[in-house]
Amino acid sequence: MLKVSYASLAGSARPNEDLVVAGPTWAAVLDGATAAAGVDSGCAHDVPWLVSRLAAGLAQALLADPGLPLAGALEHAIRTAMTAHGGGCDLGNPDSPSSTAAIVRWAGDRVEYLVLGDSPVVLRHRDGRVTVAGDDRLDRLPGGRPYSLDLVRRSRNTAGGFWVASTAPGAAHEAVTGSVEAAGLAGAGLFTDGVGRLVDWYGWTWESVAGTVAAQGPESAIRAVRAAERAHGPVTGKPHDDATAVWATLSEGP
Repeated sequence: MLKVSYASLAGSARPNEDLVVAGPTWAAVLDGATAAAGVDSGCAHDVPWLVSRLAAGLAQALLADPGLPLAGALEHAIRTAMTAHGGGCDLGNPDSPSSTAAIVRWAGDRVEYLVLGDSPVVLRHRDGRVTVAGDDRLDRLPGGRPYSLDLVRRSRNTAGGFWVASTAPGAAHEAVTGSVEAAGLAGAGLFTDGVGRLVDWYGWTWESVAGTVAAQGPESAIRAVRAAERAHGPVTGKPHDDATAVWATLSEGP
């Protein structure tokens, strides 16, 4: 059976824009993109609304058809969310609410993964090695950070830019996907970029993150990133970000 544990903590008084959803053989995490101040999204809904609709669509697709490719499940989720918007939202607006997506699924003798945006999947092998499935296209936009709002707007869901789950169903098929042998796998972690700060900013490795989470539980990653933020401050951006860590393992019984 699949055992999934997770911890999630908002970065501020705002509602948490991360969301975890799991089923009998799979787990997924979504990280909604916080809207920039003063930007008109053209949408009547906020980011938590979007991630909840995406999560519901993913669950529906993965439960209805266990053999559906993960990109197909994410495409279904995006289409479902688009339909739920209704006619009052401008789905052509490039600032419409958006989210990353990361999914793992045990499928026979393989473990499949999908990553869209900066929420990596970290697969920990029994010998302690890790396979990191990440999507760094947002980090490779021209000019370096901080990016202008106009650059992000022009680059979102376009060839040569970066891809997110929002109002373009085809974005699902631009995700990073793959699989590894299940037999040698000790567990799979899914992390939003609020936890990724440990690696990006504070000197951790994904091996150390996965090892700590495997031994001490997902909440250990949340405690660690908050302690580092308090001690050293952010490199850029918000003092704290929404942070979510998921750990999934396959066991033989209860």
